[in-house]
Amino acid sequence: MSKPGRADDPQRLDNQLCFAVYAAAHAFGRAYRTMLSHHDLTYPQYLVLLVLWEEEGLTVKDIGTKLFLDSGTLTPLLKRLEAAGQVRRVRDRADERQVSIFLTDKGRSLRGKMECLPQDVGGMTGLDMDSRRSLLELLAGMRDELHERAGAEIAARAAE
Repeated sequence: MSKPGRADDPQRLDNQLCFAVYAAAHAFGRAYRTMLSHHDLTYPQYLVLLVLWEEEGLTVKDIGTKLFLDSGTLTPLLKRLEAAGQVRRVRDRADERQVSIFLTDKGRSLRGKMECLPQDVGGMTGLDMDSRRSLLELLAGMRDELHERAGAEIAARAAE
């Protein structure tokens, strides 16, 4: 058994994969926040725009699923984007509970203005493009495995 605080201690904070991912996500958020402030956007708002630049007309639920956000978090964020004139929310006539999100011309024009943002922030990592692609693949695989296994664990506990 390792002594607490030693480099090989499995309970040491620096040895936690979850903390490394959390701290890196925090650092990314800070880097993006600085660049996005020039466009009066927050990082979560930028993520919503990324989703809508790929496909407009998604429901709030669909956007939440893609971003792993619940509607309680997403709805106020979308209202702020709407107030800024970047998106418009359209209620489904057949089911008023359903709201689809569309970009405005202003929201579409931001795409061109931010085209270099991922490259600029990615360059801050100190990793070359191939390393960034490899890391992205590893992280996406890890995310998918964790979602699948956590879902299976929750289902197993519910069945007990």
